[in-house]
Amino acid sequence: MPIETIEPRRLYRQVADHLKELIDRGEYKVGERLPTERELSDKLGISRPTVREALIALEVEKRVRIRVGSGIYVTEPPEAPSHLPPLTVPVEGPFELLRARAFIEGAIAAEAATHAGSSDIETMDRLLAAMERAGGSDNAEIIALDRQFHQAIAATVGNAVILRFVGDLFDQRINPYFQRLSRYFETPDTWRAAIDEHRAIRDAIVARDPHQAREAMRHHLQQSQSRFSASFEEEEIPSGA
Repeated sequence: MPIETIEPRRLYRQVADHLKELIDRGEYKVGERLPTERELSDKLGISRPTVREALIALEVEKRVRIRVGSGIYVTEPPEAPSHLPPLTVPVEGPFELLRARAFIEGAIAAEAATHAGSSDIETMDRLLAAMERAGGSDNAEIIALDRQFHQAIAATVGNAVILRFVGDLFDQRINPYFQRLSRYFETPDTWRAAIDEHRAIRDAIVARDPHQAREAMRHHLQQSQSRFSASFEEEEIPSGA
């Protein structure tokens, strides 16, 4: 038998597979409501963000349906046509990616505070003005501007590898998992908050303050995690509801 590569499964994927197994065994039937995020977190002994990543994975795979303000419900498993390849599942979860970006891009922002020139600042200001005009009404447009802003900061370092790396990291959010999270938690208000955070990063870079630039970038990406961490259940719903 040929030896195959064994890829480690992230915790959220293990949780998703465990819940799927429970559903397949009939522990939770089609139409039934799963325990709340808090209950699953307590029972499984893991963080709520990990539970949320697992639930998003199951919704992308059409095994559950998330109703914000109500709960998570088991759905009829899809009948995938045999000619279609299986869903490609990213190894890293959204929160793991954002934590990595906070660490890496924080260091890059600190470098930008010592390297940015007038043309770099002009580029940041142009992108911030475009974000203000977009106002979060067109999600695709503002995500593209968001990417350009983060790459504009990376470009100040003058290293093509770092520039490409930041772009590649950002592009990992263009997948079904992030799209589902965005659908639930990104609004014009959250984008306005993100634009204010971008402006704080820009101001720290202009002030030539590496420490503040690093902290402003980390704060921005930590706040992004927080925005994606809002509970799916606004209130506890009786199990018979």
